[in-house]
Amino acid sequence: MRVTCPVYGTKLDLTSSPRRVISFVSSATETLFALGCGDSVVGVTPYCERYVENLAAPIVGDYLKADITSLRALGPDLILVTSGIQAAFGKRMAAAGLPVHALPLPASRFGILENQIILGGLMHRVAEARALCSRMEAGFAHLIATPATHRPKVFIEMWCGRHLRGIGGLSFIHDLIELAGGVPVPAVASEAYPVPDLDAVAALEPEVILFFQEPEFPVDGAALIAERGWTWGPRIIASDITKGRNIIHDGPSYLDTARWLRQRLQGLSGGTLEAG
Repeated sequence: MRVTCPVYGTKLDLTSSPRRVISFVSSATETLFALGCGDSVVGVTPYCERYVENLAAPIVGDYLKADITSLRALGPDLILVTSGIQAAFGKRMAAAGLPVHALPLPASRFGILENQIILGGLMHRVAEARALCSRMEAGFAHLIATPATHRPKVFIEMWCGRHLRGIGGLSFIHDLIELAGGVPVPAVASEAYPVPDLDAVAALEPEVILFFQEPEFPVDGAALIAERGWTWGPRIIASDITKGRNIIHDGPSYLDTARWLRQRLQGLSGGTLEAG
């Protein structure tokens, strides 16, 4: 099987299943193990161990950097990155002659399933990938078929480092809120992760503020709300890097996150603050 990566123009000859895979994408690492390809993973980032229990593969780089010589010494036959912010990193590896392939950033939950199929193709595990997608689709269908008794308006604050972002209509997180029984606000149809207009958010008076935070940059949601003068009493849900409640992670545990968030949204009562 000859595979061309449109982002870099790399051509990979994958006539058999790759035996030495380096993954710089935590969702791809989780998917590889779900497909039964964990023994092929020979290098990961520090973030991958969050989603694979007892991950033994060595850390070979960060999300945006790695030593090219060290990577070449591992003899990989496939290196996985994503498009978007990792594009320049992947380009450096491709220019060095490394077998890099970029997975598209998912714009919806369907993009997550597409990436699982792509990985199944790369690893010659298409049947396993389609079975995984079928299980996830069944989980989505169950959530959709059991509508929430109340659909609260939810504003998402993502603090990736010190940078605040919201979510728009071109993000798989938009789907996550809907699967969980909420209504994502404000509705931005043509962006994925816009800088939110906090005045516009306040005018909508969302019932729930969903905070995502990284461990290095903790966010005091209650303090932020008080500082902004948001006095209508929005309720708080905190998301972090924990598997099954990380709203920015797009691996197989995305379904677990949707179920977790459904429980949180339906378990909130007026004025209650939720820590997690």
